[in-house]
Amino acid sequence: MSATDDSCNIIPESLDINKPTLKERWWHILDSWKVGIIPLPLFVLAGALIAIDCLGGKLPSDIVVMVATLAFFGFACGEFGKRLPIVGKMGAAAICATFIPSALVYYGLLPDVVVESTTKFYKSTNILYLYICCIIVGSIMSMNRTTLIQGFLRIFFPMLCGEVVGMIVGMGVGLALGLEPFQIFFFLILPIMAGGVGEGAIPLSIGYATLLHMDQGVALGRILPIVMLGSLTAIVISGCLNQLGKRFPHLTGEGELMPGKATHGEKAQSAALFSGKADVTTIASGALLAVLLYMVGMLLHKLIGLPAPVGMLFVAVLIKLCHGVSPRMLAGSQVVYKFFQTAVTYPILFAVGVAITPWNELVDAFTITNLLVIVSTVSALVATGFFVGKKIGMHPVDVAIVSCCQSGQGGTGDVAILTAGNRMSLMPFAQIATRIGGAINVSVALLVLGNFLV
Repeated sequence: MSATDDSCNIIPESLDINKPTLKERWWHILDSWKVGIIPLPLFVLAGALIAIDCLGGKLPSDIVVMVATLAFFGFACGEFGKRLPIVGKMGAAAICATFIPSALVYYGLLPDVVVESTTKFYKSTNILYLYICCIIVGSIMSMNRTTLIQGFLRIFFPMLCGEVVGMIVGMGVGLALGLEPFQIFFFLILPIMAGGVGEGAIPLSIGYATLLHMDQGVALGRILPIVMLGSLTAIVISGCLNQLGKRFPHLTGEGELMPGKATHGEKAQSAALFSGKADVTTIASGALLAVLLYMVGMLLHKLIGLPAPVGMLFVAVLIKLCHGVSPRMLAGSQVVYKFFQTAVTYPILFAVGVAITPWNELVDAFTITNLLVIVSTVSALVATGFFVGKKIGMHPVDVAIVSCCQSGQGGTGDVAILTAGNRMSLMPFAQIATRIGGAINVSVALLVLGNFLV
């Protein structure tokens, strides 16, 4: 072939064979441009459909419409928080996903139909408990047995030390500010460590109403804002601890309380769990396992009064330690855990902000004296957990994040705190800190109040 013939095969420079087609550009937009986990075109479509329903005066509260609504608003608020300078790396996403909706409701900036439908859906479905049971069971099933045993045996000591030091520091700061000791302990420190709203603030308000001869609504109105401010402080501190762990990797196990001492078999099983090769039936079995274990927890609550999430937690640990489920089902539980962690967290936080977070009560409690006592108490509690955990051979950052949950707003606070700290795998330990620690604090405090102070 001659040189002239070869020249006929030269592709003109103006024609680029690597230039993406219109179809490929569209696919790139779907895969790369996202708000949270939602592709931007789908996010815009969801917003348009929600707006049409709102303009029509009715937004259905069924699960189909609510999935789209909570995802749209939840990931929008979370994405806004993530993109904030400086604080975006310190837990602002979880804070924004919870408290921006609360503020929007209070100031009337969120359509009434959205508020009504979200509140009805949240309260009628108890979706928070579905979320928590899938997170707890999935995280327990993905732990190796050695870490699980050592973690549960050792976590109580840093928690106890943290509560004692936190109470002492909080009392000292409150007294220095001229507050009454009774006011400091029973209306500031104790609500912080009471274990949230349902298991903490409400029982406390009932006890105070009976023992102090005050209206329960008044008591709850004084306690609830302190619970929320304590949880908000813990969320910020958890975000800061996450950044500390990134800066000093030797201080954290990235969700592991104990330094890794797994056997070869446990390591192989852990690798299999994270391989993501579970089939659909296995994933369904993992989800059903979580739901059934929660039902067992509900039965234990009826029989012995143990909170359902805690009862479920202990049963899940027992099953894990006894090799009660196969490696395939463990893998399915892990996939379910990852799904809820990635796809459901911010929608849940949005629903919490709309349905059960009163913005006006939070703002009313935002006084300098309250803030100083709350911040000092939570900071002392967490710092004690950090240093005690380090002293006894645990990962201090992860222990400190669990300690943050001792000041959380119950299950919703645990979700926000662990999201801010990027340690959702610590949910089982967080539940112990919140539920058991809170129940002990409330019971002992009311016992003391009833027998010695009234």
